[in-house]
This record gives sequence, structure tokens and C-alpha cells, in this order.
Amino acid sequence: MREPFIQFKNVYKSFGENHVLTGANLSIYKGEITTIIGKSGGGKSVLLKHIIGLIEQDSGIILFDGRPVSDMKKAERKALKRKCSYMFQGTALFDSLTIYENIALPLKETTRLSDSEINKRVKDKMDQLDLNDIDEKYPSQLSGGMKKRVALARALVTDPETVLFDEPTTGLDPIRKKSVHEMISNYQLKFGFTGVVVSHDIPDIFHISQRVAMLNDGCILFEGTPEKLAQSSDHAVKEFIQGLYTGNDNGCIQQDKKITK
Repeated sequence: MREPFIQFKNVYKSFGENHVLTGANLSIYKGEITTIIGKSGGGKSVLLKHIIGLIEQDSGIILFDGRPVSDMKKAERKALKRKCSYMFQGTALFDSLTIYENIALPLKETTRLSDSEINKRVKDKMDQLDLNDIDEKYPSQLSGGMKKRVALARALVTDPETVLFDEPTTGLDPIRKKSVHEMISNYQLKFGFTGVVVSHDIPDIFHISQRVAMLNDGCILFEGTPEKLAQSSDHAVKEFIQGLYTGNDNGCIQQDKKITK
């Protein structure tokens, strides 16, 4: 059996009286796209932010390549963060910066590369993502779909091992949503990163996902392939997939329970 690249073991997280994660167990495999689904406000983005270290769990263990993050030294954690990129909901591009400056920002902030090396990396990434001749433009001058591609270029410019996508198609029409899904899939195949996507685009997102995890009441109710999800007999899973989620509590995946892959 394959070892997970990223693994959550019995992870809890609360904000005051709001218990967001209540024993979450999740396995993410290297070189695949894993999509996290679940009802709005159910903690999917919180789960995502634990991976990159923007939020720390109250209890439980998060492992990278079988090693608990809590056992790593400060320098090792920093190195781990540099291997991850985050594509924010709504792109989070800076309106006051040009497209070139937006894409170059992670390199300027997290590396000691020379200006010439930064310029080479940014130009290469823009070329790879078909973002030619827009260096001096500003985000306000671009279409929604083009902004998403710029945000992806910024996420990929550091050559990360893992890219986290927080609802990447928010605010887009169905045609542009499909385009963004294809973009994520194509570039994941091209660059080989491990992708983790938070999405409500059901069932479209399943076409680019090797694995799906459903977060329900703070824990993972289902984890497996899109095909297994479609075959699930669990009432809550079926109703959610059909857009009729009722909020019933059907329990969590236990750590010692084997999940069909």
C-alpha cells in the first residue's frame, strides 16, 4: 500500500466555541489531485490552511512524508512551507502591482535570487502559462479567467511540490469554470505537483480529481476515488452529491478503518 504524502491523524481545531475540525483523518497522495468537498462553512478552507501552516491544530498529528510536522525544527518547517503554494479564493492579486510584479512577489519575498534570475523565472512561467505581453498590465485590466491564470503562475513560480487551491472558480461562469479546471489539470500533469482543491463544483471537479474527501461535521465522512464516491450508499454523501444535503450526522472515518482506493 502506498504511503500518504500528507496525512491528518485525528486533527482537532476550534475557534472559541466553534469546533471546526473534530477528529479529521485524511490521506493525500503525491502527484495527484485531491478535492475536498462539503457544505459551506464546514471547515474546508481551515483544513487547507493547516497543510501550509497558516493555522496550527489544537491536537492530533499532521505528517509530511511520514514525519510529524510537530517534530520538525523551525528551519525544517520553513523549508516545508517554501515547497507549498496557495492559490487564494478570488486570486488575491495586488491591484497596485503589475502582472509581472504580482508573479515575481513570492520570489522576492522568500528567496535571495538576483533580479536577473527572478526575471528569468517569471518570464519562463508566464510563457509556460501563455501569459505573454501582459507584463505591464494591472489585474483590473484582465478578464476573470486571465486573473486565475496569473494567480496560478504566481503559485507555480517557486516550483512548489504542493499547490493548494481554495475554491479557484469562485465568481466564474460555467464556461470559465471548466477552463480553470482544465488549466489546473493540464498544468498538474505538466509540472507534476500535488494538488489539493477545495471546491463546490460538483460533479465537474471530479473529472480532474484522482481522489475526493468529504468533510462533514468536522471530520472526513468519505475518502476515495470519484468512482467510489458515486457508488457510496451513505445517505449524507448521496444527498450532498445530489445537492440536497440535509446535515445529518453519519459519523467520521476512524483512523484504523481501511478506505478503498
